[in-house]
Amino acid sequence: MRHTCTRLRRGTVTATAVGALVVPSAAGTAVAAPASAPAAVTATAPPAPSPSDTGVRTLTPDVKRQLDQAVQQLMDRTHVPGATVGVWTPHQGQYVKSFGVADKTTGRPMDPGLYLRIGSETKTFTVTALLQLADQGKVGLDDPIGKYVAGVPNGDSLTLRQLAGMRSGLFNYSDDDGFFKALTSDPQRPFTPQQLLDYSFQHPVLFPPGQKFDYCNTNLILLGLVVEKAGGLPLADYLRTRVLAPAGLGHTLFPRGAEFPQPHAQGYTDQTATGQVEDAADWNPSWAWAAGAMISDLDDLRVWARTVATGVLPDGRTLISPATQKQRLTTPPTPIAGTGYGLGIFDVQGWIGHNGSLPGYESLTVYLPSAQATLVVLLNTDIDYRGSEPSTVFGETVTRIVSPQHVFDLPAQPAAR
Repeated sequence: MRHTCTRLRRGTVTATAVGALVVPSAAGTAVAAPASAPAAVTATAPPAPSPSDTGVRTLTPDVKRQLDQAVQQLMDRTHVPGATVGVWTPHQGQYVKSFGVADKTTGRPMDPGLYLRIGSETKTFTVTALLQLADQGKVGLDDPIGKYVAGVPNGDSLTLRQLAGMRSGLFNYSDDDGFFKALTSDPQRPFTPQQLLDYSFQHPVLFPPGQKFDYCNTNLILLGLVVEKAGGLPLADYLRTRVLAPAGLGHTLFPRGAEFPQPHAQGYTDQTATGQVEDAADWNPSWAWAAGAMISDLDDLRVWARTVATGVLPDGRTLISPATQKQRLTTPPTPIAGTGYGLGIFDVQGWIGHNGSLPGYESLTVYLPSAQATLVVLLNTDIDYRGSEPSTVFGETVTRIVSPQHVFDLPAQPAAR
């Protein structure tokens, strides 16, 4: 099983991706929810841990120099064009720095304020919307998917909870050869959710629902359709009004096509029809839809990391109830050592969150509750380094320095289809 997120034909778990784990802008504070948004619950954040018991090193000038050196050496080894790394802690300080270039043609430098595509981190937003609807009684997590979407294999027994927890047994549409050829032959073409499901449903199921863990983008396409049906809005509109606005994420969006706000980094991939490296910034992400189409920036992801891991917004409200948040964070083990996966979220050695990967871009957004520490990594390539996703390599390198007791170590797995 390849631990990736919304990747082409290599897609199974990370959503470090995990698809998929894993800073200055004006979107760091929460705003009042629109009148139509569900009522938020006020919750009390846990007290900040003392500096002596967090397991996170103080970000002294010496530690920051170690980070500078380690990241720069990693850039040289992996040939990643551009990277931004952010680490924030309540007591030990913060580290925010960009390396390399956002555009290989012009040499424009990478910058913390740039937009990037975030791939499977989209899953955390889609599942949050689903959990909101569960709190409102509009869906039940143990409802069969057939109640909302017709024609799903095992639709009368496969539950929403199993879909969100990557235990559906459905075939991952992005592993289909025909899909890969269709996308890479015309990367600007739009896909509908039903077209994506059709690629999946032409394959037999891999195992009965709930039998085991298998990372699958098909699951999130189905959950996106559930959100639209139960929420009464197109997915992009539901996320914008009911999730992004209450969280104050003004620089995060679910695009309706290939639009990409400026300023953004160009993205470089070898997942192409020819196998040559191309700039994928203008590829239409509709092929990833509810599993991986979203766009964000460093500062919004800093806010979202804590929100999705704790359920608490910066102003003390919550997007979902504490009881439902507890269900989200129940992370049964996966075949990947040291890694659990809950409802659209993973736990890797104590780091809670997700990663993202799709052609041209990788990201990692995780939160360490024991230290109230946040790590965000943004890269403008998805080209593997020695069989590993570059976001995982960056996450491991940074956490070996910053949190040596909690190293983000997500080993590559052999294929297991």
